[in-house]
Amino acid sequence: MVRIDRVEPFSPAFLRGIRKGDSLVSINGHDIFDVLDFRFYGSDSVCDMQFTTASGRSRRAVVHVKDGDPDSIGLKFSSYLMDSEQSCRNKCIFCFVDQMPKGMRPSLYFKDDDSRLSFLFGNYITLTGLSEREVRRMIELHIEPVNISVHTMDPELRVKMMGNRFAGESLDIIRRLAEAGIKMNTQLVLCPGINDGEQLEYSLKELKKYAPAVQSIACVPVGLTKYREGLYPLRTYEPDEAAAVIDAVDAFNAPILVSGGERLAFAADEFYLIAGRDLPGAEYYGDYYQLENGVGLWRMLYDDFKAAVEDLPPGAKFRRRRLVIATGAASYSQMLMFADMIKERFPEADITVKEIVNDFFGHTVTVSGLLTGKDLIAQLKGVAADEIIVPGSMFRSKDDPVTLDDMTFDGIAEALGVRLSVSGGGESFVQTILG
Repeated sequence: MVRIDRVEPFSPAFLRGIRKGDSLVSINGHDIFDVLDFRFYGSDSVCDMQFTTASGRSRRAVVHVKDGDPDSIGLKFSSYLMDSEQSCRNKCIFCFVDQMPKGMRPSLYFKDDDSRLSFLFGNYITLTGLSEREVRRMIELHIEPVNISVHTMDPELRVKMMGNRFAGESLDIIRRLAEAGIKMNTQLVLCPGINDGEQLEYSLKELKKYAPAVQSIACVPVGLTKYREGLYPLRTYEPDEAAAVIDAVDAFNAPILVSGGERLAFAADEFYLIAGRDLPGAEYYGDYYQLENGVGLWRMLYDDFKAAVEDLPPGAKFRRRRLVIATGAASYSQMLMFADMIKERFPEADITVKEIVNDFFGHTVTVSGLLTGKDLIAQLKGVAADEIIVPGSMFRSKDDPVTLDDMTFDGIAEALGVRLSVSGGGESFVQTILG
């Protein structure tokens, strides 16, 4: 049962007498607990809904749903999920939230582990916080794919890594989902000397048992900040260790490919950058299941950028100005390649690529998405430029351009005293550079 916060005027629900303060109990005989129930059962063309009024009286309303869109019913709830977010119950040794400095906005300290956010927004869940009702619902509704943070298939090691006594037994949910034919994308956050090496080989082999339901496995290096006092002793990957992870993934995939199957496991782009190896071609990544995990992100951006440059019409021009492209350490070499592509086509282009070192979180954090406004300002102040292009990924969203340290896009531009632009995908990035 979920309380209704608002009813759209003259909507089907409004015309059936449903009002703010009433509670939705069920749709077509199915109990409603949250947004997943509502969006699944509320998509039927005709919905027989049971309500409880604010005064406690039970009543019924039958409404027709337009185009299978439950929003057309006209019911609004106090939050998108229709109840509170489910927080993480684990104490993972590599948790990034535990490595955040004090004094940042409260939302950055919330650890979500919500299956609904996995379905709706692609978030990863650990399975440790799922109730039996939620597991059965996942199977009944057959909503896919489910994105799962596995980290290791060794139950005992998973308990140790995740600081949760249920972490090992919750791996059985993967089996249940696979038997129900539900597609899964999985990730292994690898920590040197802990869940790589033989443990990585074991995890890959065990997850393969659940293919094709398990459709991808992303191997991602642990991210560490300088704020680790009192936390489990971890370190970043050395080049030879990163190369060993890539080799292990390739060795795992080899017999699958020989037998005509599709590549199942992928090493994140960051492993290639650490190892100093060239990124694979687009064919390596298949359907790019793991872009959000940094798997194939750089290959896709490179190919899109290159194609956009090659497709420029003969009359295209570079707007003459001193242009600086700011980027994180991990993507510095790629941005140099982009700048060279433009200069090859437009020899008059004045482009400088500036590597921004992450002093805020520590130099072990190299991705552009974790750059802060303070670091940008400190390292770009006084740079000779008419325009600076900064990574779009460092802002909360396009509509809410705020950095992790709560600096706004306009505030950064004012502090630098230079025109600021944001990098995007391949074609839009090229157009931004050309001006």
